[in-house]
Amino acid sequence: MTFDSLTFIVFLLALLLAYHLPGLSWTGRKWLLLLASWASYGMGNPPFLPLLAGSATLDWWLAQRMDAAQGRARQHWLWLSLLANLGVLGFFKYGDFLRDNTQWLLASIGVDWQPAAFDILLPVGISFYTFQSLSYCIDVYRRDVPAQRHWRDYQLFVGFFPQLVAGPIVRYHDFAPQLALPRRADTNGWVVGISLLLLGLMEKILLADSLFAPVADAVFADGAKPDSAMAWAGALAFAGQIFCDFAGYSTAAIGTAALFGFWLPDNFRSPYAATGFSDFWRRWHISLSSWLRDYLYIPLGGNRGGRLFTLRNLWLTMVLGGLWHGAAWTFVAWGGFHGLMLALERLVQPVTRCVGAVLGGLGRLLGGLLTLFAVVLAWVWFRAQDFSQAAHLHRQMLAPSEGELGLSVEAQLAVLMFGLLWLAHWLTRGLALRQWLQGRGVLSLGVLWSLLIVLIVLSPGTSRAFIYFQF
Repeated sequence: MTFDSLTFIVFLLALLLAYHLPGLSWTGRKWLLLLASWASYGMGNPPFLPLLAGSATLDWWLAQRMDAAQGRARQHWLWLSLLANLGVLGFFKYGDFLRDNTQWLLASIGVDWQPAAFDILLPVGISFYTFQSLSYCIDVYRRDVPAQRHWRDYQLFVGFFPQLVAGPIVRYHDFAPQLALPRRADTNGWVVGISLLLLGLMEKILLADSLFAPVADAVFADGAKPDSAMAWAGALAFAGQIFCDFAGYSTAAIGTAALFGFWLPDNFRSPYAATGFSDFWRRWHISLSSWLRDYLYIPLGGNRGGRLFTLRNLWLTMVLGGLWHGAAWTFVAWGGFHGLMLALERLVQPVTRCVGAVLGGLGRLLGGLLTLFAVVLAWVWFRAQDFSQAAHLHRQMLAPSEGELGLSVEAQLAVLMFGLLWLAHWLTRGLALRQWLQGRGVLSLGVLWSLLIVLIVLSPGTSRAFIYFQF
């Protein structure tokens, strides 16, 4: 069940009505949310609902054992949690990838191994709820948070339906206090919730699905050989599509949660206005980048071991972050490129600071355009079916071939819309959207909601699955 479906709208309205029934206790409301979350997930993934509930139950039990243990016994319980979570994630997400690469390696040394096909179906949202469970168990091990005693509350933390299948990745220490006391949406919650839900749906339905996706799909189709202009149009279209798709989902998720009195962390802050790659990752998929920083980069040593050690840790973190996105070497290349750019940025930081001090606003603009150029180039690896396709597109983008260059009307519109998207990001790079919405009057909100509803209803595109569902 997706946010952009009529089924979800009916489900949400019915759940809101039941949740706000007078006389319903806080315990009853939490049970209602948990059962509704399971129903929402199970409607699209019935076989995987036991996997979700079972893995959460295991982590709930392991964390309690870990919390009560002392000394090395705590490490043993932590290792069990890590092995269980990463084992399940590895099997479902990377089983076929590991089999295929093992087969290739053996073939390279003359060993003919023909394994049976796994044909593993990836459970929707497994990367997101696995990372949430992992962070909880690690935090319990570090004694940053106490173990949750109530099975229902932990299940709700892992399976809360607005963000279950595609984030944002929620930390236990942010969510647990919201479970402790009764929560219902106040006026602020309704204003922010409805606004963000409508904005997220508009981004997904109108921009991602209708304007950007058709152009990106045509350029990245199997066997497509676009010229230079279309290669750039396809790359820009995908850059717009993946932002509007994922940010649209995150925005709708945050808005939906607010309608029940819960607040989820921001996941995007005008990322295409970034003035460097470190700035980009402070703005793009914030819940993942902060997770990678706290649970991978810092444990690897962070910046505590000298410059070369720090650069290695940066690069390795981003490589693993790329692999998290998908079981393909193209994702590894995407992550490795981002890691390389982060490392290079560290090396030239004294120079860029001097240039920025001299050029001021112009320097920030140039830095932003260079960052955007590199980010769009990297998106080609993320979207390409293989390295051959990525190489062809990069050649066309960086060394245009001779001949007539033209764009279809759809491609021209996608490029124009991406330009407007970049301009919107640049103008709002310091804007806190929630605070801005809270300060709007009734008339402004009415106009905003009406406009968003009209854009959603009149959208000509066909519904597509959220891109991040595959992760």
